[in-house]
Amino acid sequence: MQQRKIDNHITETTAEQVYTKAGNIRDVLRYLKKFKNSRIVIQLDDKVIYSPSFPSIIKDICYIHETGIKILIVPGAKNRIDEVLTSSNISWKTHNGIRITDPEEMSLIKMAAFDTANITMTALAGEGKTALIGNWVKARAKGIINGVNYGSSGEIERLNISAIERVLEENFIPIFPCVGWNSTGIAYNILSTSLATELAIRLSSEKLFFVTSDMLISNTSAETIADSKIPIPAMDLTEVKLYISQLKKIRNVSRETNQAKDSLTCNLKLQLLTKAYNACLQGVTRVHIINGSLDGALPCEIFSGIGSGTMIYKSDYGGIRNMQTNDIPDVLNLMRPFIEKGILLYRNAETISSQLNDYIVFEMDGGIKACASLHIYKDMQAEIAAIAVDKSIFHLGTGPKLVNYLIARAKEKNCSSVFVLTTQTADWFLQLGFNEDSIESLPLERKNKWTPQRGSKVFRISFK
Repeated sequence: MQQRKIDNHITETTAEQVYTKAGNIRDVLRYLKKFKNSRIVIQLDDKVIYSPSFPSIIKDICYIHETGIKILIVPGAKNRIDEVLTSSNISWKTHNGIRITDPEEMSLIKMAAFDTANITMTALAGEGKTALIGNWVKARAKGIINGVNYGSSGEIERLNISAIERVLEENFIPIFPCVGWNSTGIAYNILSTSLATELAIRLSSEKLFFVTSDMLISNTSAETIADSKIPIPAMDLTEVKLYISQLKKIRNVSRETNQAKDSLTCNLKLQLLTKAYNACLQGVTRVHIINGSLDGALPCEIFSGIGSGTMIYKSDYGGIRNMQTNDIPDVLNLMRPFIEKGILLYRNAETISSQLNDYIVFEMDGGIKACASLHIYKDMQAEIAAIAVDKSIFHLGTGPKLVNYLIARAKEKNCSSVFVLTTQTADWFLQLGFNEDSIESLPLERKNKWTPQRGSKVFRISFK
């Protein structure tokens, strides 16, 4: 008897492991198909370039390039420029995140910018990849704005898109130092984040990555900069605007209380989020802010529904829609672990097909990640059932979105109330506004299916 229990446990564990691995593999295959021949711009903070994680990041970039994705790299150089100028006893100021130096120092800035670009190219060559550093950026002086002379800082005037396209067609990886030149050969320092953003916009890139050394876009409050250690996985543009507004409040508090470090952190986040917001507004499908010190962060962000950083998107990331017949196999796979744990009742393809119009799914990048159903009875009570959410997106709040969607649908159908039957998720439904009710309140058809052996509890929201 003891051996049978052990064997059953091993079988259940193995089945769950296989299910999880199969789901991950399906995600990778789906994203490989989705992103083949697409363009991805990667901006690398130079702290990452000089960090122990850099070789691993380069390997990941090369693996990604092997899948047919076109990659463009913009190495940052802020810290390297700081180091070079400091070693030459040259001081500088910043205004609104822009370095202000005299034109005479531009030769040192160019040297530092090409240092990080050359390190990147050398690392790629070590992995057998051909990369090119080019002068594809035409720039002009930023000039004097509101009385502030920005010196050798520049603005992007034009990108040589046709030349960049030829490099990509040859399957090379172009590298862009944070420098641009005007028509007479004068060089200007350009923010690498600005250059990466402009490249992504002009090339209609599928993705733009900001690979930071340690930054997390995580939940915070207007009173403190102290972040949780869990990043917000995804934000649409409305959420980004709200987050930016919140960050500005935090920055103001930090300034008033002379917390320079917190103010600087806010400014860096504001810079990246503002650029991400603008990039999405101008056609970039998605922008990712990731922590480069986490091994594997880059491929996880590309080849899975939920990566390790924060994704900014305009639309089309994930949405609720009515179930279709060809969704049934995916929905059954999604339900399987919940059925095995006794959270959901058993269902097969026939039972789902017979109630197809009652079901909705949450689709993300072509994959079914959640489902639920709404069954309406003759007395106009409605039951929400079959809620299943892939564990990879638990923290996105998809479950409550499905429930609220079905509550709204029940109201549209003039139902008197919605109820759920549950054995293990009572607290969750209470948090969503449901109240416990009696078995006697169920429609006769549903009450006849209830069994004391399962002992499901009833929770309800009434509309009338």
